[in-house]
Amino acid sequence: MEKYGYKFSFGPWNIHEGADPFGPPVRPTVAFDKKLEAYQRLGFDAVQFHDDDAVPNLDDKRPDQIVQEARALKQRLDAAGLVAEFVAPRLWEHPMTIDGAYTANDPAARTYARERSRKMLDIAQSLETGFVVLWLAREGTYMREAKDAARAVDLLVEAIDDMLAYAPGIRIAIEPKPNEPMDISYIPTIGHAVALGLKTRSPERMGVLVESAHAILAGLDPADEMAFGLAYDKLWSVHLNDQNGLKFDQDRSFGAVNLRRAFDQVLVLDDHRFWERGMVGLDVKAVRTQKAEAAEKHLSNSLELFLWLVERVRSLDRSAMRQLIEARDYEELDRLILSHLMGRA
Repeated sequence: MEKYGYKFSFGPWNIHEGADPFGPPVRPTVAFDKKLEAYQRLGFDAVQFHDDDAVPNLDDKRPDQIVQEARALKQRLDAAGLVAEFVAPRLWEHPMTIDGAYTANDPAARTYARERSRKMLDIAQSLETGFVVLWLAREGTYMREAKDAARAVDLLVEAIDDMLAYAPGIRIAIEPKPNEPMDISYIPTIGHAVALGLKTRSPERMGVLVESAHAILAGLDPADEMAFGLAYDKLWSVHLNDQNGLKFDQDRSFGAVNLRRAFDQVLVLDDHRFWERGMVGLDVKAVRTQKAEAAEKHLSNSLELFLWLVERVRSLDRSAMRQLIEARDYEELDRLILSHLMGRA
């Protein structure tokens, strides 16, 4: 498989049982070792981890136990020819984080979030990845009056500064999302995430991760969000998927809803040589109606589509594009792009 210099990752949660807020699982659980086999078989290079994907039940374990289990996992990854792309703290499921983690009104909850984040950093260092991701899932509110949004920014900076000081070699990427699970999220877009990083003690170690569906949920174009991050040299990873409208986060296969929107994302990534900056991550889930024996196609389809679109990007007639742009004939540019995507130009 020609990968055009790119490396690809996904998280083990992307092979899942099909439960949703309205119904139970519909597919059997797949063991982690079986998932590792799928990474190799499908042509992926790296694994995305939440901290408790790497070390289950870590809140019940001593620091030395956490490090020991993470190092054992590193050996399993090595044996499978894989690496960890990043580790992220799962801060949205614990009872202590009902009202948020870093921005909770309860100081004890904020303390828990910082301690959990330090454990996450120990895992990342044991897996020998210098990269962590923060999805600020419950850093927001259902009622604006319940929290001081300006103070919330300061609390986020304090928590991130603690991480930066605890693990001097680590880079941190913020993954913004405008809503869900919180009604109002404090860091909803890439612009907010870049600005937050610039307030920390080590702005050079702060970047962003764009997820396609999260940008769409904010009413924005994912390619533009990626371009903004690239302009600041802060786009360190992407989570490619698709989204059918402004509803819950669907994590549809990349390009499944809007092929041209997917093309534009690949266009901006490839034109700016993203393969030299970071990995292409997928965050896609099989639809609930998919049978268990075919519940990996969302991954293989997304990877194949990305590579097909790279070929479409690199074979695009750039001379014709420049002429049309100079002539300000954008309708003809529209036709050129559509014809090229359909294989007619």
